[in-house]
Amino acid sequence: MENNIKRGMLLGLLGIVCFSLTLPATSIAVPYFGATIVGLGRTVIAAIIVSIIFIIKKESLPNKTQVKSLMIVTVGAVLAFPLLTTFAMKSLPVSHGAIELALLPLATAGFAMWRGGERPSKRYWIASVMGAVTVFIYAVYLGLGQLQKGDIALIAAVLVLGLSYAEGGKLSKELGSWQVIAWAILIGAPFFILPVGLSISIDILQAPIEAWVSLFYLAVVSQFLAYVAWYGGMSLGGIARVGQIQYLQPFLMIGFSVLFLGESITWLTIILAIVVVICVKIGKE
Repeated sequence: MENNIKRGMLLGLLGIVCFSLTLPATSIAVPYFGATIVGLGRTVIAAIIVSIIFIIKKESLPNKTQVKSLMIVTVGAVLAFPLLTTFAMKSLPVSHGAIELALLPLATAGFAMWRGGERPSKRYWIASVMGAVTVFIYAVYLGLGQLQKGDIALIAAVLVLGLSYAEGGKLSKELGSWQVIAWAILIGAPFFILPVGLSISIDILQAPIEAWVSLFYLAVVSQFLAYVAWYGGMSLGGIARVGQIQYLQPFLMIGFSVLFLGESITWLTIILAIVVVICVKIGKE
């Protein structure tokens, strides 16, 4: 049991590191490809890879109950979250988005109680509130100001992805971690082909190499491989427990934004990152 929890935490951490590059990659790709190609085109590309894997492995079809759960994952992780974050990154800096996405652990835990039947301990909730307050303090320090359309999009993204995480973590116990996101991609992709096709123009051929790398990272890693690690981690370590690792995500995102986008980082960011890590440690059951 203890080994499964450790493996689950490690897989969850790997997934979060991969997810943390999503907003920086989106910020790089959107100006060259547009919101539709970046938000939905990543799923179409991922679907090609998933189809090849399914053909090779001869995967069996999910049952009706599993399909219902997969629809929830599809709407959240494959449709709504990519579109909402892509829209937000057209007007907001990565650090802004990173702070608001830090609310994901609380959303995931709440939906886990509803969909996964888990009951996190009092220590977990105390640690979660401490982590959330820390994130809000950082947000206030940055002076985010009044709620913008991008903020509303990110808050909605947090809610739909929290439900998708909880549903996917529960379903991965019976369907398999990579199969959950793979089937969700295949369910969603056919609906995206037309809008993506209509958004393609000759201009995208002039996009620089970093934009193409970002787009394919979003398709292969953010949309597929990261979810394989994340859902696998939650199925082994528990949805609420592994979900707390998400508190690291805003600071990893900010670190990657410094590395790839040249954004600045302060000592306060480093200090609050340490505080959040301590909160995750305290809340680990």
